[in-house]
Amino acid sequence: MICFLTSRADEPETGILNPANGFAERLKACLPAPRKAVFVSSNPEGWERTDFYCAVTRAFLADAGLRFRSFVPLDRRNQNRAAKLIRGADLIVLAGGHVPTQNRFFREIGLKALLRGYEGVLIGISAGSMNAAETVYAQPEEEGEAIAPDYQRFLPGLGLTKRQILPHYQEVKDETVDGLRAIEDIAYPDSFGREFLIFPDGSYLWIRDGREAVCGEAYLLADGVMTQICGPEETVPLEAEGRPEPEDAEA
Repeated sequence: MICFLTSRADEPETGILNPANGFAERLKACLPAPRKAVFVSSNPEGWERTDFYCAVTRAFLADAGLRFRSFVPLDRRNQNRAAKLIRGADLIVLAGGHVPTQNRFFREIGLKALLRGYEGVLIGISAGSMNAAETVYAQPEEEGEAIAPDYQRFLPGLGLTKRQILPHYQEVKDETVDGLRAIEDIAYPDSFGREFLIFPDGSYLWIRDGREAVCGEAYLLADGVMTQICGPEETVPLEAEGRPEPEDAEA
């Protein structure tokens, strides 16, 4: 399996497949025709929203020259066909949305088991990238979650990586939840004993042949300290612990 775990796959200003940091080039290189895709919903009940974003994703991929024989949304309507759809897909897209809601749906359909042995390409978008982790950091994002004593910030994920990803850094750094700053007051304390990879839009974690690399501007938040580990248009391989490898390592 080849994974691209990102905040969003399209460029915000233009809506095209994001060319930044080699994303479009690498994706097109590993998706030979003919192609079938499955768009896994973040909310199995939100059919209209799922259909809309599935169509949008298919459109900007087609505009980039990636045309598909089928591009099927996977949600409550067809979850009984999940195994067949996943097995037949060349591309799986994990949608963005509310992390805990998507996490419950992934567990309900047994997506982690369905992905074992999958040899295609997977794109995680925002929540989809966060839920790809072995242990997911479900950072509070909706009002009430940051102060709810029973809100679970750490959930079992798909196990595609051990990296706990925080997307949309350019937006989240200025946001508050329940009067708390999303980064300084929530993520910083939660990072003690852990490591979070933080991406602005356009950056991504690239996984291929069991090796992982950060592509584009990225930060590592660990034990309450945030350090930039990669710059724009750079690619930095990661060690097992999530930190950059020595400079002479190959991507």
